[in-house]
Amino acid sequence: MENIAFHFLFLTYFSFALVCFIAQLKAENLPDDGGWTSQGLHHEGPCNIEVLDGSSLSLRGFLDRYAYSTPVVIRGVTDNTEFRSLCSKSTLLDEYGERKVRLSTANTHSYTKVDVAFRKYVDVLLRPQSPDVLGSDTLYFFGDNNLSEWRSLFDVYKPPPLVLPRTSRAYSFGIAGPGTGVPFHWHGPGFSEVIYGRKRWFLYPPGQAPHFHPNSTTLSWLTDTYPHLPEHQAPLECTIRPGEVLYFPDRWWHATLNLDTSVFMSTFLG
Repeated sequence: MENIAFHFLFLTYFSFALVCFIAQLKAENLPDDGGWTSQGLHHEGPCNIEVLDGSSLSLRGFLDRYAYSTPVVIRGVTDNTEFRSLCSKSTLLDEYGERKVRLSTANTHSYTKVDVAFRKYVDVLLRPQSPDVLGSDTLYFFGDNNLSEWRSLFDVYKPPPLVLPRTSRAYSFGIAGPGTGVPFHWHGPGFSEVIYGRKRWFLYPPGQAPHFHPNSTTLSWLTDTYPHLPEHQAPLECTIRPGEVLYFPDRWWHATLNLDTSVFMSTFLG
């Protein structure tokens, strides 16, 4: 009887320990999405942009090799752990849910703006986008932030320490659903960091304008045009994830595609 009782207790303890171990493994492998869970797109594509460890890149090396000529993806160049925690869905809704945000249409030449409550944007408009939607019919939350209202959040953000001489930083914060993105356009140099989700980038140098319709979304371009590009017209591209920063030089054409519900911050150097 004592042997039976011992084996029973042993099996009970072993089963409990096994259940706890499996639960711990699952918890460790769960994605830390900040509550922005959504069904992502399986369109990561290749990465033909150089990817570097931030610890191996000095300011001098950045200025000599990339700042004026070549995009680069840099890992571990920032530590935005605190900022990331403040950008969870529940935290942002608690703090900014009733405040107005300004949305823009995702059209290369459109300047249409729509003001809505942040909570309405998150609850109603933040959803996956269909490939057949026109850019003028989409609403995208990126930039146009009321700096006085969002300053307490932006003050926590740590931008990449790499800077260009005689430039200052301007931030653009955004949240967007799967399939959304900005079609091809260009402007001055800058960095883009993903806080949650994945964002795919497509880039062309200043002398190689991409073939695209200004009212077509990046998702429709990826579906209709990208597969038929000859090799010499293929873009530089890469999908960046949390903890990675992409740098794009001045006047480089670029388009973006959010593969998940993404939270991101761009730092423009002007």
